[in-house]
Amino acid sequence: MTTATHRDIADLQQISKQIRRWIVRSTSEADSGHPTSSLSAVELMVDLMFGGHFRFDLEQPDNPANDRLIFSKGHASPLFYALWAAAGEIEPDALMHYREFGSRLEGHPTARFPRTEAATGSLGQGLSIGLGMALSARYLDRSPARSFVLLGDSEMAEGSQWEAFQLAAHYKLDNLIGILDVNRLGQRGETMYGHDLQAYRQRIAAFGWRCIEIEDGHEHDQVLQALEQLDSDHEHPGQPTMLIARTIKGKGVPKLEDEPGHHGKPVDEEAAQNAFDDFDLDAKIDEHHEAIRGTFAAPPVYQPQPSASREADLTTYQQGDQVATRDAYGNALLRLAAKYPRLVALDGEVCNSTRSKRFRDQHPDRFFEMYIAEQNMVGAATGMALRGKVPFVSTFAAFLTRAFDQTRMARHSDAAIKFVGSHCGVSIGQDGPSQMGLEDIAMFRTIQNGVVLYPCDAVATEACVDAMAQYDGIAYLRTTRGETPVIYDNDEAFPIGGSKVVRRSDHDHVTLIAAGITLHESLRAHDILAEQGIRARVIDLYSIKPLDHATVREAADQTRMIFTVEDHVPEGGLGEAILTSLSDHPTPVNCLAVRKRPLSGAPQKLLDDQGISADKIVELVTQVAQAKIGLDHNRSDQG
Repeated sequence: MTTATHRDIADLQQISKQIRRWIVRSTSEADSGHPTSSLSAVELMVDLMFGGHFRFDLEQPDNPANDRLIFSKGHASPLFYALWAAAGEIEPDALMHYREFGSRLEGHPTARFPRTEAATGSLGQGLSIGLGMALSARYLDRSPARSFVLLGDSEMAEGSQWEAFQLAAHYKLDNLIGILDVNRLGQRGETMYGHDLQAYRQRIAAFGWRCIEIEDGHEHDQVLQALEQLDSDHEHPGQPTMLIARTIKGKGVPKLEDEPGHHGKPVDEEAAQNAFDDFDLDAKIDEHHEAIRGTFAAPPVYQPQPSASREADLTTYQQGDQVATRDAYGNALLRLAAKYPRLVALDGEVCNSTRSKRFRDQHPDRFFEMYIAEQNMVGAATGMALRGKVPFVSTFAAFLTRAFDQTRMARHSDAAIKFVGSHCGVSIGQDGPSQMGLEDIAMFRTIQNGVVLYPCDAVATEACVDAMAQYDGIAYLRTTRGETPVIYDNDEAFPIGGSKVVRRSDHDHVTLIAAGITLHESLRAHDILAEQGIRARVIDLYSIKPLDHATVREAADQTRMIFTVEDHVPEGGLGEAILTSLSDHPTPVNCLAVRKRPLSGAPQKLLDDQGISADKIVELVTQVAQAKIGLDHNRSDQG
């Protein structure tokens, strides 16, 4: 591509001016927003999108060959929306409803605006998402699509950025391009390196990236020359690229330029009128409008070759077999690979423990090792999910807590990620509390429309993995490290939102509700209690969210007390889910959970120490039953 002509640059200058006007006007109308952070990146984004470098078919926005643009600095949304208004995808009048209740033009971009590739605004996540999209394009779709990510200099302090830098270089993603807006000023003052472009270059290049400096990010000639290197320079195959541009925060409004103290504040009317000859929304692009839309480059011709779905083999386990549910998860991934050709697996360097290694060994082209970088792993999975893949993300449940910010933001992107946390609860044993997932149920229960599953045996696990793959949303599966007996037939169904009543009679005294490892403890407790004349109904609450309210309420109606048993802290766990479900019901609920700091030790010893083993369940049930509901556990004829 040749350098843009003076006429081309004149057009880009006019577009830039109009976009600045829209940025200032929309944030002034909203009386909130981040105009100064948007103004600094105008030329960088205008020259990318309208200078012939961004390959995108407006008539086919889902074309897998289209380039993708992610605003990691999501607070620059006024610029983001103004760009799409210039492209004809937003009516200019709609910009005046920016940040209004009900407007799809929210304060930080979300999936409610269809040109948003991913919800951003929590800083430090866009590069990982772009990495996931680049991985999908390069290794799964074999597509020429590129991922462009606009980054702010403040968010370069986030560790997730450097996780993404490492992985992008490792996977040789030369289809990932970052654009770093070095405007020097953060929210409260100067950033760590100010306008020192070399400081950024040295650090980013050290991770294996190609770096191109732009000394003045407001000069169209310089920006265009840098962008042209992406198309004409073939000396850096396999290297992701970072454009590092020196910019001025508040550029275009002289009163605000390079001045601290204006972050997140609208431009006052006097400053706006001094900056623009016509501070009026009606001063649109008009005769340049069609020309602007025409400046998108056409994506390369690309013919996707989707894989056909085939029926999965049947699950085959025998009742009484001892199988860890983490083993069943590994088996399920492998078994369901043909049924779900878009299924991919990402793991945090523990695939031999989570058992996703089996999928890796048979389908290495669909497995991505993310190493010990959980935040980037979830961000990359978000990018993959948004490009139509079904990503299963697995690691120890305890380590998923590091990536909760990425997880909650994935919800606002409508990214249907499937999470699998192994090594849950004190039952993992001697490794001790640092490895024990004790907060994971609570964490994933907070995800709106999310699913939380905790199967107790291999059959249930495989069925739950299948259900997760079909679910159009975020889902979490909790797996157990130790072996547990298979209690279900291979053809048993486990729909999301269901439960199993595994022990019951017409005259049950109490109900035990458990899931996973504690379901087996509850079954043993049931047998002991029966010998003492106390009949206990036992419910396998494998679907903790959504909850089978009808079955739980029926048990509350028909028995005199409920006991929940979980290998998890009480806050936000299974017990609190039951308490919420029965908040208007008179039947009392007792919650057995992990209530003190765990120690290292044998799994059964730890369950006993926390009061969630079979013996401890029996002890509490008999004590409470005798004291509060008048059951004499020495009699076997209680009705």
